[in-house]
Amino acid sequence: MRASLPSLAHVADFLDATLRIGEIPDYPNALNGVQVANETGIVRVACAVDFSTGAVEGAIDARANLLIVHHGMFWGGAEPLTGQRHRRLRLLFANDIAVYSAHLPLDVHPELGNNTLLASALGLKPSGGFARFQTIDVGLSGLADIPTRTLADRARAFAEARGGSLISTPFDASRVTRTWGMCTGSGADSSTLREAAGRHIDTLIVGEGPHHTAVEARELGIVILYAGHYATETLGVRALGDAITTKFGIPSVFIDIPTGL
Repeated sequence: MRASLPSLAHVADFLDATLRIGEIPDYPNALNGVQVANETGIVRVACAVDFSTGAVEGAIDARANLLIVHHGMFWGGAEPLTGQRHRRLRLLFANDIAVYSAHLPLDVHPELGNNTLLASALGLKPSGGFARFQTIDVGLSGLADIPTRTLADRARAFAEARGGSLISTPFDASRVTRTWGMCTGSGADSSTLREAAGRHIDTLIVGEGPHHTAVEARELGIVILYAGHYATETLGVRALGDAITTKFGIPSVFIDIPTGL
């Protein structure tokens, strides 16, 4: 092994600082940062949206010893280390693979973030934040002058290229989007709809949301484009892998495991 290989601590310091891990609030079970350590220098990075057995096996196949995920190991809270949970840990330890997770810090990053990159992919120019959570705006918002059908077609192409599909609330063929809000992942809920209505946002682009949000949106005159939780959150981890490659000269690979949602 080359002496120049960066240690996990070195890579983690870079990620922590880049993503402002210590400053960005998040849900208690996110546990952003290093979730499992390893013992050797980092030779290759694997990136995935979700921590899963498939992601761990993908990292092993890629000969990576750092797995970076958006949704980490502890979403369900404290659980017995049995069954698949035990098997995943055993695979990590047997192959000396570290795990690093970044949830909201990756959603909000101005260059590497899921929302920034999704807006760019859809041809939208942000001018502000959206989807307030504690002290931060998780998402983005902006002005536009684009037929909603055109925006929906772009979102559909984006989702389908990433193993998903687009679902939208009904809208008129002649409708034009003037103001938009965006929050990747599970971005549609009563809170974001109230925020959108209060700010006269007419179109929301999100990953997913419960059924009632489609009902509420119609009554508020808001169109929601549900472009897929998985699809809308593939962008940040890919960009993070590229950033590590640029910084440390070590290769990165994306482990693509679409969920269909």
